[in-house]
Amino acid sequence: MITKEYEDKELENFINNLYEDEMSIFILAEGRYRGALFHGTRFVNRMRLQHNLGILETQVFGQACLSGALLIPTMKGRENLLFRYDTNGPAAGFCVNADSTGTVRGYLLQNQIPIEKPLESWDLSPFFGDGTLTISRLSEGAREYQTGSVEIVHRNIAKDLAWYFQQSEQTKTAFNTSIMMDKKGRVIGAGGMFLQKMPGFGGNLGNEKNEYWNGMDEDELTERIEHAFSSCPSLGQWYSEKGDNDDIIYGLFRDFAPTVPVTRKIRFDCDCSKEKFIKHIKALSAAELDDIKKNGPNPLEIVCHNCGSVYKISLDELKI
Repeated sequence: MITKEYEDKELENFINNLYEDEMSIFILAEGRYRGALFHGTRFVNRMRLQHNLGILETQVFGQACLSGALLIPTMKGRENLLFRYDTNGPAAGFCVNADSTGTVRGYLLQNQIPIEKPLESWDLSPFFGDGTLTISRLSEGAREYQTGSVEIVHRNIAKDLAWYFQQSEQTKTAFNTSIMMDKKGRVIGAGGMFLQKMPGFGGNLGNEKNEYWNGMDEDELTERIEHAFSSCPSLGQWYSEKGDNDDIIYGLFRDFAPTVPVTRKIRFDCDCSKEKFIKHIKALSAAELDDIKKNGPNPLEIVCHNCGSVYKISLDELKI
């Protein structure tokens, strides 16, 4: 990826004074719930800068990429994941690619998103329509993706993603993403949270079959944890005001013995390069290569759809 430089130095200085981007993976109630909290202010700004996105596009694709990042803790071993949202609304949808190394990339299906009137709120549902949400996973050593898909129900990325886990994996899951913008439309805070009920709840994680946690039965514990999750402040605003992950986790879930066994870096990045594109071009048919040689253009200009990097490749570099 060709990393683009910030032109807005005021914004760059502001976000550099925030806590570092980081994902904290936590467990609650002795492993009966797991979750992840991701501070992604730099992450969303990098995504926006690479794709040169407007305000609405940043909100849509930012929520998508934050959600994609929150799917990384659900991966088993080395895994690659595609998260697609295809709708018949003005936004059309997106494709996000995430992998277990902590890298996220992708693209909007419609950039720019058409609007008929000025935005009155950050409710994105009017820009989505009927369609499907699809998650495809490729495990290490596998030859084909394993794919699951559900109909879009809520026209809300986080809620539809939770719906996917409920329907396709029969797992109670919740997502929360938030992007805070200032009066100039600049991203000054961004983050997301993921929470999931673990299989075997109600005793399999304990010493006895019907053991519950801390005197609470399954329904009570679930209800109280869900209430705590829904009480989370705006994460975009929290991070814009120099909030950190620990205060959220250990404050919001203080009644459920939270622990954070793992923290990790998540980045918006792409493994594209000029060398890879040269290799792909050379693999074209002889007729196609001959047409390029005769009719150009020279240099070729190749844009990576996953990260917006622009590569200029001369015919001399192609050696054709």
